[in-house]
Amino acid sequence: MDKNTIKIGSLEWFYREAKPEKTDKSPVLLLHGLVSQSYSWVILMEELAAKGYRAIAPDWIGAGFSSKADKRDFAYTPDAFLKALSEFIEALELTKFHLVLQGFLGSVGLQYALQNPDKIDRLIVLNTPVSSTAKLPWKIKQMGLPFVGDMMVQDPLLVDRTLEGGSGYVIEDKDLDVYRSPFLKSSASGRSLLATIKNLKLKEAMAEISTGFKTWENPTQIIWGVADPWLGVEQAEEFAKLVRGSELVKLEKAGHYPQDHWPKEISESLLLFLRKQAV
Repeated sequence: MDKNTIKIGSLEWFYREAKPEKTDKSPVLLLHGLVSQSYSWVILMEELAAKGYRAIAPDWIGAGFSSKADKRDFAYTPDAFLKALSEFIEALELTKFHLVLQGFLGSVGLQYALQNPDKIDRLIVLNTPVSSTAKLPWKIKQMGLPFVGDMMVQDPLLVDRTLEGGSGYVIEDKDLDVYRSPFLKSSASGRSLLATIKNLKLKEAMAEISTGFKTWENPTQIIWGVADPWLGVEQAEEFAKLVRGSELVKLEKAGHYPQDHWPKEISESLLLFLRKQAV
């Protein structure tokens, strides 16, 4: 597993990459949600590389080990994330790829797909807001409140509380060490998280997604942790009906961050989907 950085304008992206010895397949780009980072995809990326797929997972700007830009230089709005993501994809010369996304901020990946359908080979959605009924859970929303949020986002234990609260499982210390690390290194990580939550504009994003995916034609798979306390499975079922020809896979015991605890089950379904002939 390679750990790379790339400077694009004033922003530095950190990303992980798993490469097979040789491949003729479309690469797979994996996008994490809040308050996670690219580390959450590591086991799935190794599974993908073992089957011949180049797998790339960046830390969003403001998250993980990527730049924590001042909000005067990066607005932390969906439009800002979309522009930065487009530049990252262009810099890596990804002309056609499979897109895998999860969580709050995964909605930005869905907006990217709607604006660039010609670049998306197949779309895989894991526990991402996809419905007008989706709302930020209080556990995350309170981090964006004035004064209270400023204090909360400077506590590295917010990572433990959020990841474990959303998944319903205890996360091993060796993994928490990675997730906490950016918050222990700099207060900028907390400020960037607060700015991201305050500017998420989820209602507007859901309106765009609900309208845009009515005419979406690219092969789509929805893998959903049914035990997600924040995004109910009925949202996945609604999205599956909206997207023509989509496939819904339910993981009964998985929560909001299924890739952290159920990567083997996800890889089985995902690899089978990627191998299917397009109808």
